[in-house]
Amino acid sequence: MAKINFDQVEVGQSLTPLEIDPITHAHLVRYAGASGDFNPIHNDPDFARKAGLEGTISHGMYVMAQVGRLCTSWAEQKDIAYFGVTFKAMTKLGEKLTVVGTIKKKFEKDGKKTVTVLVEAKNEAGEVKAGGDLVVNAV
Repeated sequence: MAKINFDQVEVGQSLTPLEIDPITHAHLVRYAGASGDFNPIHNDPDFARKAGLEGTISHGMYVMAQVGRLCTSWAEQKDIAYFGVTFKAMTKLGEKLTVVGTIKKKFEKDGKKTVTVLVEAKNEAGEVKAGGDLVVNAV
């Protein structure tokens, strides 16, 4: 993967979207094991319903990790200066996500070239589940 070339990206340009398979119970169980987050709202449907939910929901950090996959498919990890999201809505089992990115700003200061990308994970209805910024050092 090459470094992001400042002169070859434009504000408004879209990154190639990343399609995520529908979220399954198995995804959440594996993520719980990998992350150590065993909150039962993510893996116990009865507990989740007793907590007032329709059923289990995805870990927010699982959704953020999917956004991170888009980021590292576009930019080298070592060039990422910042990556963060805000969680906007719960992600339920069976939802298929698409992760998108749009270049929202590019600037040069003191010889340092930087590109900021709006990144979002959306379901098929277009509801944003997590959204935030990716800031990349460019050449």
